[in-house]
Amino acid sequence: MRDGFARALVPYYPVAGRIAEPAPGDVVVDCTGEGVWFVEATASCTLADVNNLERPLLIAKEHLLPCPPPEEKLEDLILMAQVTKFTCGGFAVGICFSHLVFDGQGAAQFLKAAGEMARGLPAPSVPPVWDRDAIPDPPKPPPRGPPPSFTAFNFVTQVVDVSPESIARIKEDFSASPTGGGQACSTFDAVTAVVFRCRALAASSLPDDAEVRLGFAASTRHLLAGVLPAVDGYYGNCVYPVGIARYRGAVRGAALAEVVGVVREAKEALAARFTDWLGGGGGGDHYDVPLDYGTVTVSDWSRVGFNEVDYGFGEPGYVFTLNDDVNIVASVIYLRPPAPKRGIRLMLRCVEEPHAAAFADELAKFA
Repeated sequence: MRDGFARALVPYYPVAGRIAEPAPGDVVVDCTGEGVWFVEATASCTLADVNNLERPLLIAKEHLLPCPPPEEKLEDLILMAQVTKFTCGGFAVGICFSHLVFDGQGAAQFLKAAGEMARGLPAPSVPPVWDRDAIPDPPKPPPRGPPPSFTAFNFVTQVVDVSPESIARIKEDFSASPTGGGQACSTFDAVTAVVFRCRALAASSLPDDAEVRLGFAASTRHLLAGVLPAVDGYYGNCVYPVGIARYRGAVRGAALAEVVGVVREAKEALAARFTDWLGGGGGGDHYDVPLDYGTVTVSDWSRVGFNEVDYGFGEPGYVFTLNDDVNIVASVIYLRPPAPKRGIRLMLRCVEEPHAAAFADELAKFA
């Protein structure tokens, strides 16, 4: 694996550099060739002893993630990896990467290349594309003064699996509904509608006339054809924010098929909004969303490519996130459940204790 990472850094040479800021707000990659921080670790137990790293974790996450060397600044590093081998022969790979350089799809592309190199392939199957300067850089909105203050919430970590049968039923119901009109919806549409509506039902402290919001980062690679020389190999952070805002009472009282339609409507507006932004329009900062209890963000890890990384031992049995200590904004991450389970696993940190039981009860209807 170490050799695979080293060989992948030849075509992905910027990843071997460091983040630099030659002037305030001017962030660049300094191609120093210093490489990535790669750690080998051993555990004195089997994966079964720690329940195959299912939640709640029976091993501190700090033992699974790499720690930068003392001479390095964490914010300067582009990628770090730690391989922890268990006594049963299984192992866990902990990855930290900078979103200044990668989005999820881009990071997965690099890791798949490292896996291909570890398996002896002569070159990555997808040639990497840097070409950040090909993407237009629209004028940034003017500064708005000091950054806003944040409310620290006490979100509860919950893990819920949405069954493939429930997902199929939601898709069928949407297609048969007046909102769907015979159209198909995606798994993302179905699961996101479940999250948005179940949270609106459970968050009883919010009045019905309170605004509830859902946001997610949508890939824009397909919208950069003709801008980038090759879209498939681009591994930069290539996403644009998509947001939904409705009154809680409207979401709570809507049929699930109607909420699916709201999600689809927001996605369909992406192309026009992103094109407008590329042209210098867009009317300000689309990331400026109130980070109060009414806002939840979702991130789909189930399809970005982490589950297809193979270092020569087969694809991973389970891929999950360890950023479960963020209390600034409610968040949900979509994962694939451990094999052989199917469907979508929700890693949830989006309600506080008073609403946790009601939220779990609503989500259980789709298990």
